[in-house]
Amino acid sequence: MRLNLVLELIDVPGQLLDALKPMGKLGANIVAVIHQRDVKTERGTIPVQITIEGDKETLDRVMESIEESGIQLVSVDGVLRKEQIITILVGNIVGEDVQDTLARLNHLEGVRVADLDLKMSDPPENSATKIIIEADYGQKKKILKKIKEIGNQKGLLVINEV
Repeated sequence: MRLNLVLELIDVPGQLLDALKPMGKLGANIVAVIHQRDVKTERGTIPVQITIEGDKETLDRVMESIEESGIQLVSVDGVLRKEQIITILVGNIVGEDVQDTLARLNHLEGVRVADLDLKMSDPPENSATKIIIEADYGQKKKILKKIKEIGNQKGLLVINEV
């Protein structure tokens, strides 16, 4: 069985080696690696195409290892993966209807609110919520902009990840 992966690596020495080590260690055969350091994404990361082969169990362990290591897995066999976006909203989130905020986010194409942590305060203007969003890969900028718009409309302070 063969898998074609696209990873995004930070441009620092040793990242490619860190990505490849678990593959060999777990028994997958590395068939091809395409790594062009001078080609970068808008986030400043380097896309690396890797083809590996092995039995299903081995390839499943490799995929699990990649995900656990924090390496960004962009696609598997041409199918785009999801990326996680974390944002914090500060203000009277309950008074401004948290359900409406979540519904507006969930109505964006390729977006799903995966988790929400609400800290209520007295006065309610000091309340905060951390929202974890899963989105189609490559949509982060657009989604962060939309979150900012929703926050501004509701008078909330928006703290987006950098």
